[in-house]
Amino acid sequence: MNEILARLWQNLYARVTGPMNLRLIIQPAVATILAIRAGLRDAHQDRAPFFWAVLWNPAHRRELLREGWKDVGKVFLIATILDVVYQLIVHRGFYILELLITAVTLAIVPYVCFAARSVASQKWCSRPDPLCNETPRRRDDSRLSRHASGTVCRWDVRS
Repeated sequence: MNEILARLWQNLYARVTGPMNLRLIIQPAVATILAIRAGLRDAHQDRAPFFWAVLWNPAHRRELLREGWKDVGKVFLIATILDVVYQLIVHRGFYILELLITAVTLAIVPYVCFAARSVASQKWCSRPDPLCNETPRRRDDSRLSRHASGTVCRWDVRS
């Protein structure tokens, strides 16, 4: 068992310096972009962050997982295929546990982390100004929003 774990960690570490190591940057970046898009969509629809909703909302868990898989499934599949290719080139075979660890780390972990952060940051940015009693009439490109009465409030990203 110790030999298997030692080989596992050695092979996982070898991915950083081995062939096809650019995918270790590109795949998490793509998963992060997809997560931010999904998180902003959730924030606009006033939904809870993905990870928390999956954990604490069992009634909608299946639907949420299906939607999350739709967003990140292609990145996961590409991560899996590229790791199989990497293992066939380097090891002349492939190891399922290494494959799953690599694909989950490159695709699903960034998605879960950044989807929740983008919802939180969007909700923080769009919270109302406590010093302003009015709602802005439209989104403004400047840092301040002018209201119908002429009062000026801090930057507001609500449309």
